Amino acid sequence: MTGDHQTLALLLFSGFVAVTLGITTWVSRRRRGSAEEFYAGGRLFSPMENGFAIAGDYLSAASFLGVTGLIALYGYDGLLYVVGFLVAWLVVLFLVAELVRNCGRFTLADVVAARMSERPVRIAAGTSSVTVSVLYLVAQMVGAGSLVSLLLGRTSGAAQAWTVVGVGALMVIYVSLGGTRATTWIQIVKAVLLLGGTIALTVLLLLRFHGDAGRLLLTAAQRSGHGDAFLAPGLKYGGDWTARLDFISLGLALVLGTAGLPHILSRFYTVPTARAARRSAVWSIGLIGGFYLMTVLLGFGAAAVVGPGALRRSNAAGNTAVPLLALDLGGGAGSTGGTVLFAVVAAVAFATILAVVAGLTLASSASVAHDLYASLRRPRGGAHGEVAVARFAAVGIGAVAIALGLLARDLNVAYLVGLAFAVAASANLPVLLYSLFWRGFTTRGAVWAVYGGLVPALGLVLLSPMVSGCPGSLFPGVDFQYFPLQNPGIVSIPLGFLAGWLGTVTSDETPDEAKYAETEVRSLTGAGAV
Repeated sequence: MTGDHQTLALLLFSGFVAVTLGITTWVSRRRRGSAEEFYAGGRLFSPMENGFAIAGDYLSAASFLGVTGLIALYGYDGLLYVVGFLVAWLVVLFLVAELVRNCGRFTLADVVAARMSERPVRIAAGTSSVTVSVLYLVAQMVGAGSLVSLLLGRTSGAAQAWTVVGVGALMVIYVSLGGTRATTWIQIVKAVLLLGGTIALTVLLLLRFHGDAGRLLLTAAQRSGHGDAFLAPGLKYGGDWTARLDFISLGLALVLGTAGLPHILSRFYTVPTARAARRSAVWSIGLIGGFYLMTVLLGFGAAAVVGPGALRRSNAAGNTAVPLLALDLGGGAGSTGGTVLFAVVAAVAFATILAVVAGLTLASSASVAHDLYASLRRPRGGAHGEVAVARFAAVGIGAVAIALGLLARDLNVAYLVGLAFAVAASANLPVLLYSLFWRGFTTRGAVWAVYGGLVPALGLVLLSPMVSGCPGSLFPGVDFQYFPLQNPGIVSIPLGFLAGWLGTVTSDETPDEAKYAETEVRSLTGAGAV
């Protein structure tokens, strides 16, 4: 797009940023300076509001940009992400949501430390939570760079780099000024915009094919260059044993990882009761499920309307599939309708990125302040000191995410999110489940469970094709690839559970039966919950 059309697109695109900054400024003037207000928004949100906020927090650039791009490029195999992201919420609903709300206060470490030696457990869980959040943040930065560079009509590295820096600066502003309350309302607005935009695109796409979804799929298969194989398993994850194991590893990470994501777990602390937390999960499942059903159509629609060749020329990883589809459905490049629809979709995608980025930054800065700082400086630091540290931590985490986002800007955002899910499932999920359900679990077991999943997951990623040894790697010019899979979940997740068990059975610590009984009663009944 050029000239007046590009100006119109930029104006529409900038509107959302102005609105969200206005929300943040308004909330920052009304909020109190307490830790409960900053971390949990005063626990005043209703289940429906929190359900929309969870959907807004969960439906990231990986869902809107990355997954649709993978479906457009690889067909059936791209559906694995949709299935994994959605099925994961059953684990959250039945095993995590209500119990976490009853046992914790602000972070994952609150749940684990309730019956353990607090300091080592908080340091381990806080380190893991920050690591997962930063990995997830990198994916959002990459999506933002791809989106805005397309909007500006530039594919240069400089355009993407400045976009990553700008998104990082905005997320620091949101979190530092507004805390959880501003972040929640940004996520609610984003969820409404995302669902509305997705519905509009789906309707336009079905009208293009006269409501015939079968014709849409056949057209996508014809334009893909792969024929019927485009609609069958195996195009990306078929073939040799390595690809098949990668398929299983990714599936495990996606299904189990959501229950260990810090920014998702922290959302259950923003409602007043455990029942409200459970109802929030039900709301979010309905919203997320509806969105992913439409995402499947949009992915195949991008293959049918735009074509994989054009998608790869715009972005090799497929991250721009939805904006290009919107441009075509609106009338094509150079038309006012195409420009308006493209700009609206770009604004929705950017809203998606900003909302998720804000939630991730808030969760990670809370872990730094409430877990790491509070564990090391508890005698001298109070609640106000924690909030101040959290604001400074947001700046530091933003800087790290910007640097990594610049490094990984050519990778598909869904791939990157898959790595974050694998680390969360390896390090956070074992310690969480053991703490809630194993009477004999000890402090050593908790620390070993975290590090026993975290270290192998990160180590295997560094030795995987994602980092070196392939044309699409972070460092394609070097080769220290010794682990053949792109996702480490099939190895690192069992290691996390094994390390937790081994640390417990080799520990001399006698579990505190009274503390376990108190935790069990609180988790199941809510008695004594904050």
